[in-house]
Amino acid sequence: MDASAVSIIEHLLIEAHKQKVSDIHIDPGEKDVRVRFRVDGQLIDRKTFPMAIFRDLLGRIKILSHLRTDEHMTPQDGRFRIELPGKHFIDIRVSIVPSYYGESVVLRLLADTSSIPSLTELGLSDEDQKKILKVLSHSSGMILVTGPTGSGKTTTLYTILKMLNAGNNRSILTIEDPIEYAIPGVRQIQTDPHHGLTFATGLRALVRQDPDIIMVGEIRDKETAYIAIHTALTGHLLLSTLHTNDAATAIPRLVDMGIDPYLIASTVGMIIGQRLIRKACPNCTHGCEKCNHLGYKGRVGIFEVMHSNDAIQDAIMQRAPAKVLRSIAAKSGMRSMENDGLDKVERGITRIEEVVAAILE
Repeated sequence: MDASAVSIIEHLLIEAHKQKVSDIHIDPGEKDVRVRFRVDGQLIDRKTFPMAIFRDLLGRIKILSHLRTDEHMTPQDGRFRIELPGKHFIDIRVSIVPSYYGESVVLRLLADTSSIPSLTELGLSDEDQKKILKVLSHSSGMILVTGPTGSGKTTTLYTILKMLNAGNNRSILTIEDPIEYAIPGVRQIQTDPHHGLTFATGLRALVRQDPDIIMVGEIRDKETAYIAIHTALTGHLLLSTLHTNDAATAIPRLVDMGIDPYLIASTVGMIIGQRLIRKACPNCTHGCEKCNHLGYKGRVGIFEVMHSNDAIQDAIMQRAPAKVLRSIAAKSGMRSMENDGLDKVERGITRIEEVVAAILE
């Protein structure tokens, strides 16, 4: 293995870690290899290498990830851990797929447990935090986090999971795809569809493991939804995500999956809708070195927290559409993501164009 490939990979990871990069994209072209960093959701060109070194870079990544170095036409997934200066370890998730000019690589930098944010750091208001804490005190029921891909749903779940795990006197199990954070004291299971371990089959198995709390990475189909609802109905607190635009839309989505409204009304205690927006750089107005001349540094969530009550449960039983549920929730004190975003604009946390872009996503 060329020593330069080893040093290049190490240098890229050190730089990415310092800049709080979430993903490194390594894309081969006709004559060179482009490296881009995803920072605060935006892809930024960082470096270009000659194609002559790409084979060594790819080989080094495959060796670290325990992947086949002689396979070039099939997608491969792996992960590895690397020690950075200062005895700091980071976990890297690797995805490699064949493309026109060679294999394309994406490295996902996984943060350690200590970096899981608090509810305040996520961007939740004091009032919304009170609603969440009230539901977390329950021993059964379902908490759902909704939003599109990349909206921070999983991070919110981990924050809640870390809070629930603080007492260390409850059995907490998860079924995930993939496991983003390793949490001491929580039994975490990675899905493996090739061996029959899906969200649905994994959830069935977890119920037999005497859990108090279960986290399901995502409810994607009717089978998983049915098992999750019945698990929450039978004395377990269940956390999961749904791919919907807002909190209220999660209810008709479950109905569309074939779940009876009375079961939904009986189990769903809270639905959190969210998006991620960039925070305005505190050091400049239009860009500086500290924010890579973007004018933004870091991200924060905008949220709406729909807490179940008698009025919402009655509406669910009557198969009310999302707009009716949203109206009832607003009358019950739910602040919409739009209003939460506007509040953050007024407080100088972000800018109006970020909120507009997130809501229209």
